[in-house]
Amino acid sequence: MRKLFAFPNPVNEVSARLVAAGVLVQAVVFVATGWRWLLVPLAYGFVARVLTGPRLSPLGHVVTRVVTPRLGLTARLVPGPPKRFAQGVGTAFTVAAVVAAFGFDAVTLARGLVGMVAVAALLESAFAYCVGCKVFAALMRAGVIPESVCAECSDLSVRIAA
Repeated sequence: MRKLFAFPNPVNEVSARLVAAGVLVQAVVFVATGWRWLLVPLAYGFVARVLTGPRLSPLGHVVTRVVTPRLGLTARLVPGPPKRFAQGVGTAFTVAAVVAAFGFDAVTLARGLVGMVAVAALLESAFAYCVGCKVFAALMRAGVIPESVCAECSDLSVRIAA
């Protein structure tokens, strides 16, 4: 039996990019309209994905169980820890946006925070460039994140073989 609070490793990058596309749509709609209620499912999705991967995320669940299988694309497996880190960054930005909008009536600040999430989601969904993953790699190189967190990330020979 799988643990509820476990993040998948490896992660199918096809699904990750499709989730990012869904996040992009949600983020753009919030930035354009300022509808605060949109922040709740956006932030919840990030919290759910950082804790459990797609299991408790409605968007993640639909993408991994319905959309990705129907597309018939070959899975591209990538290490899970950098993707989880990226979800954590998204969590920080979207929860901060919820606090700004609901706690301090600072919708403009919330729009700015979610706008940054939208840029990251666009880069991931359209160009397979994961900003959070790049930060994760930089933190590993700096020794902030130990190599034991992601052996695949620190062992270049494993990545070249894949």
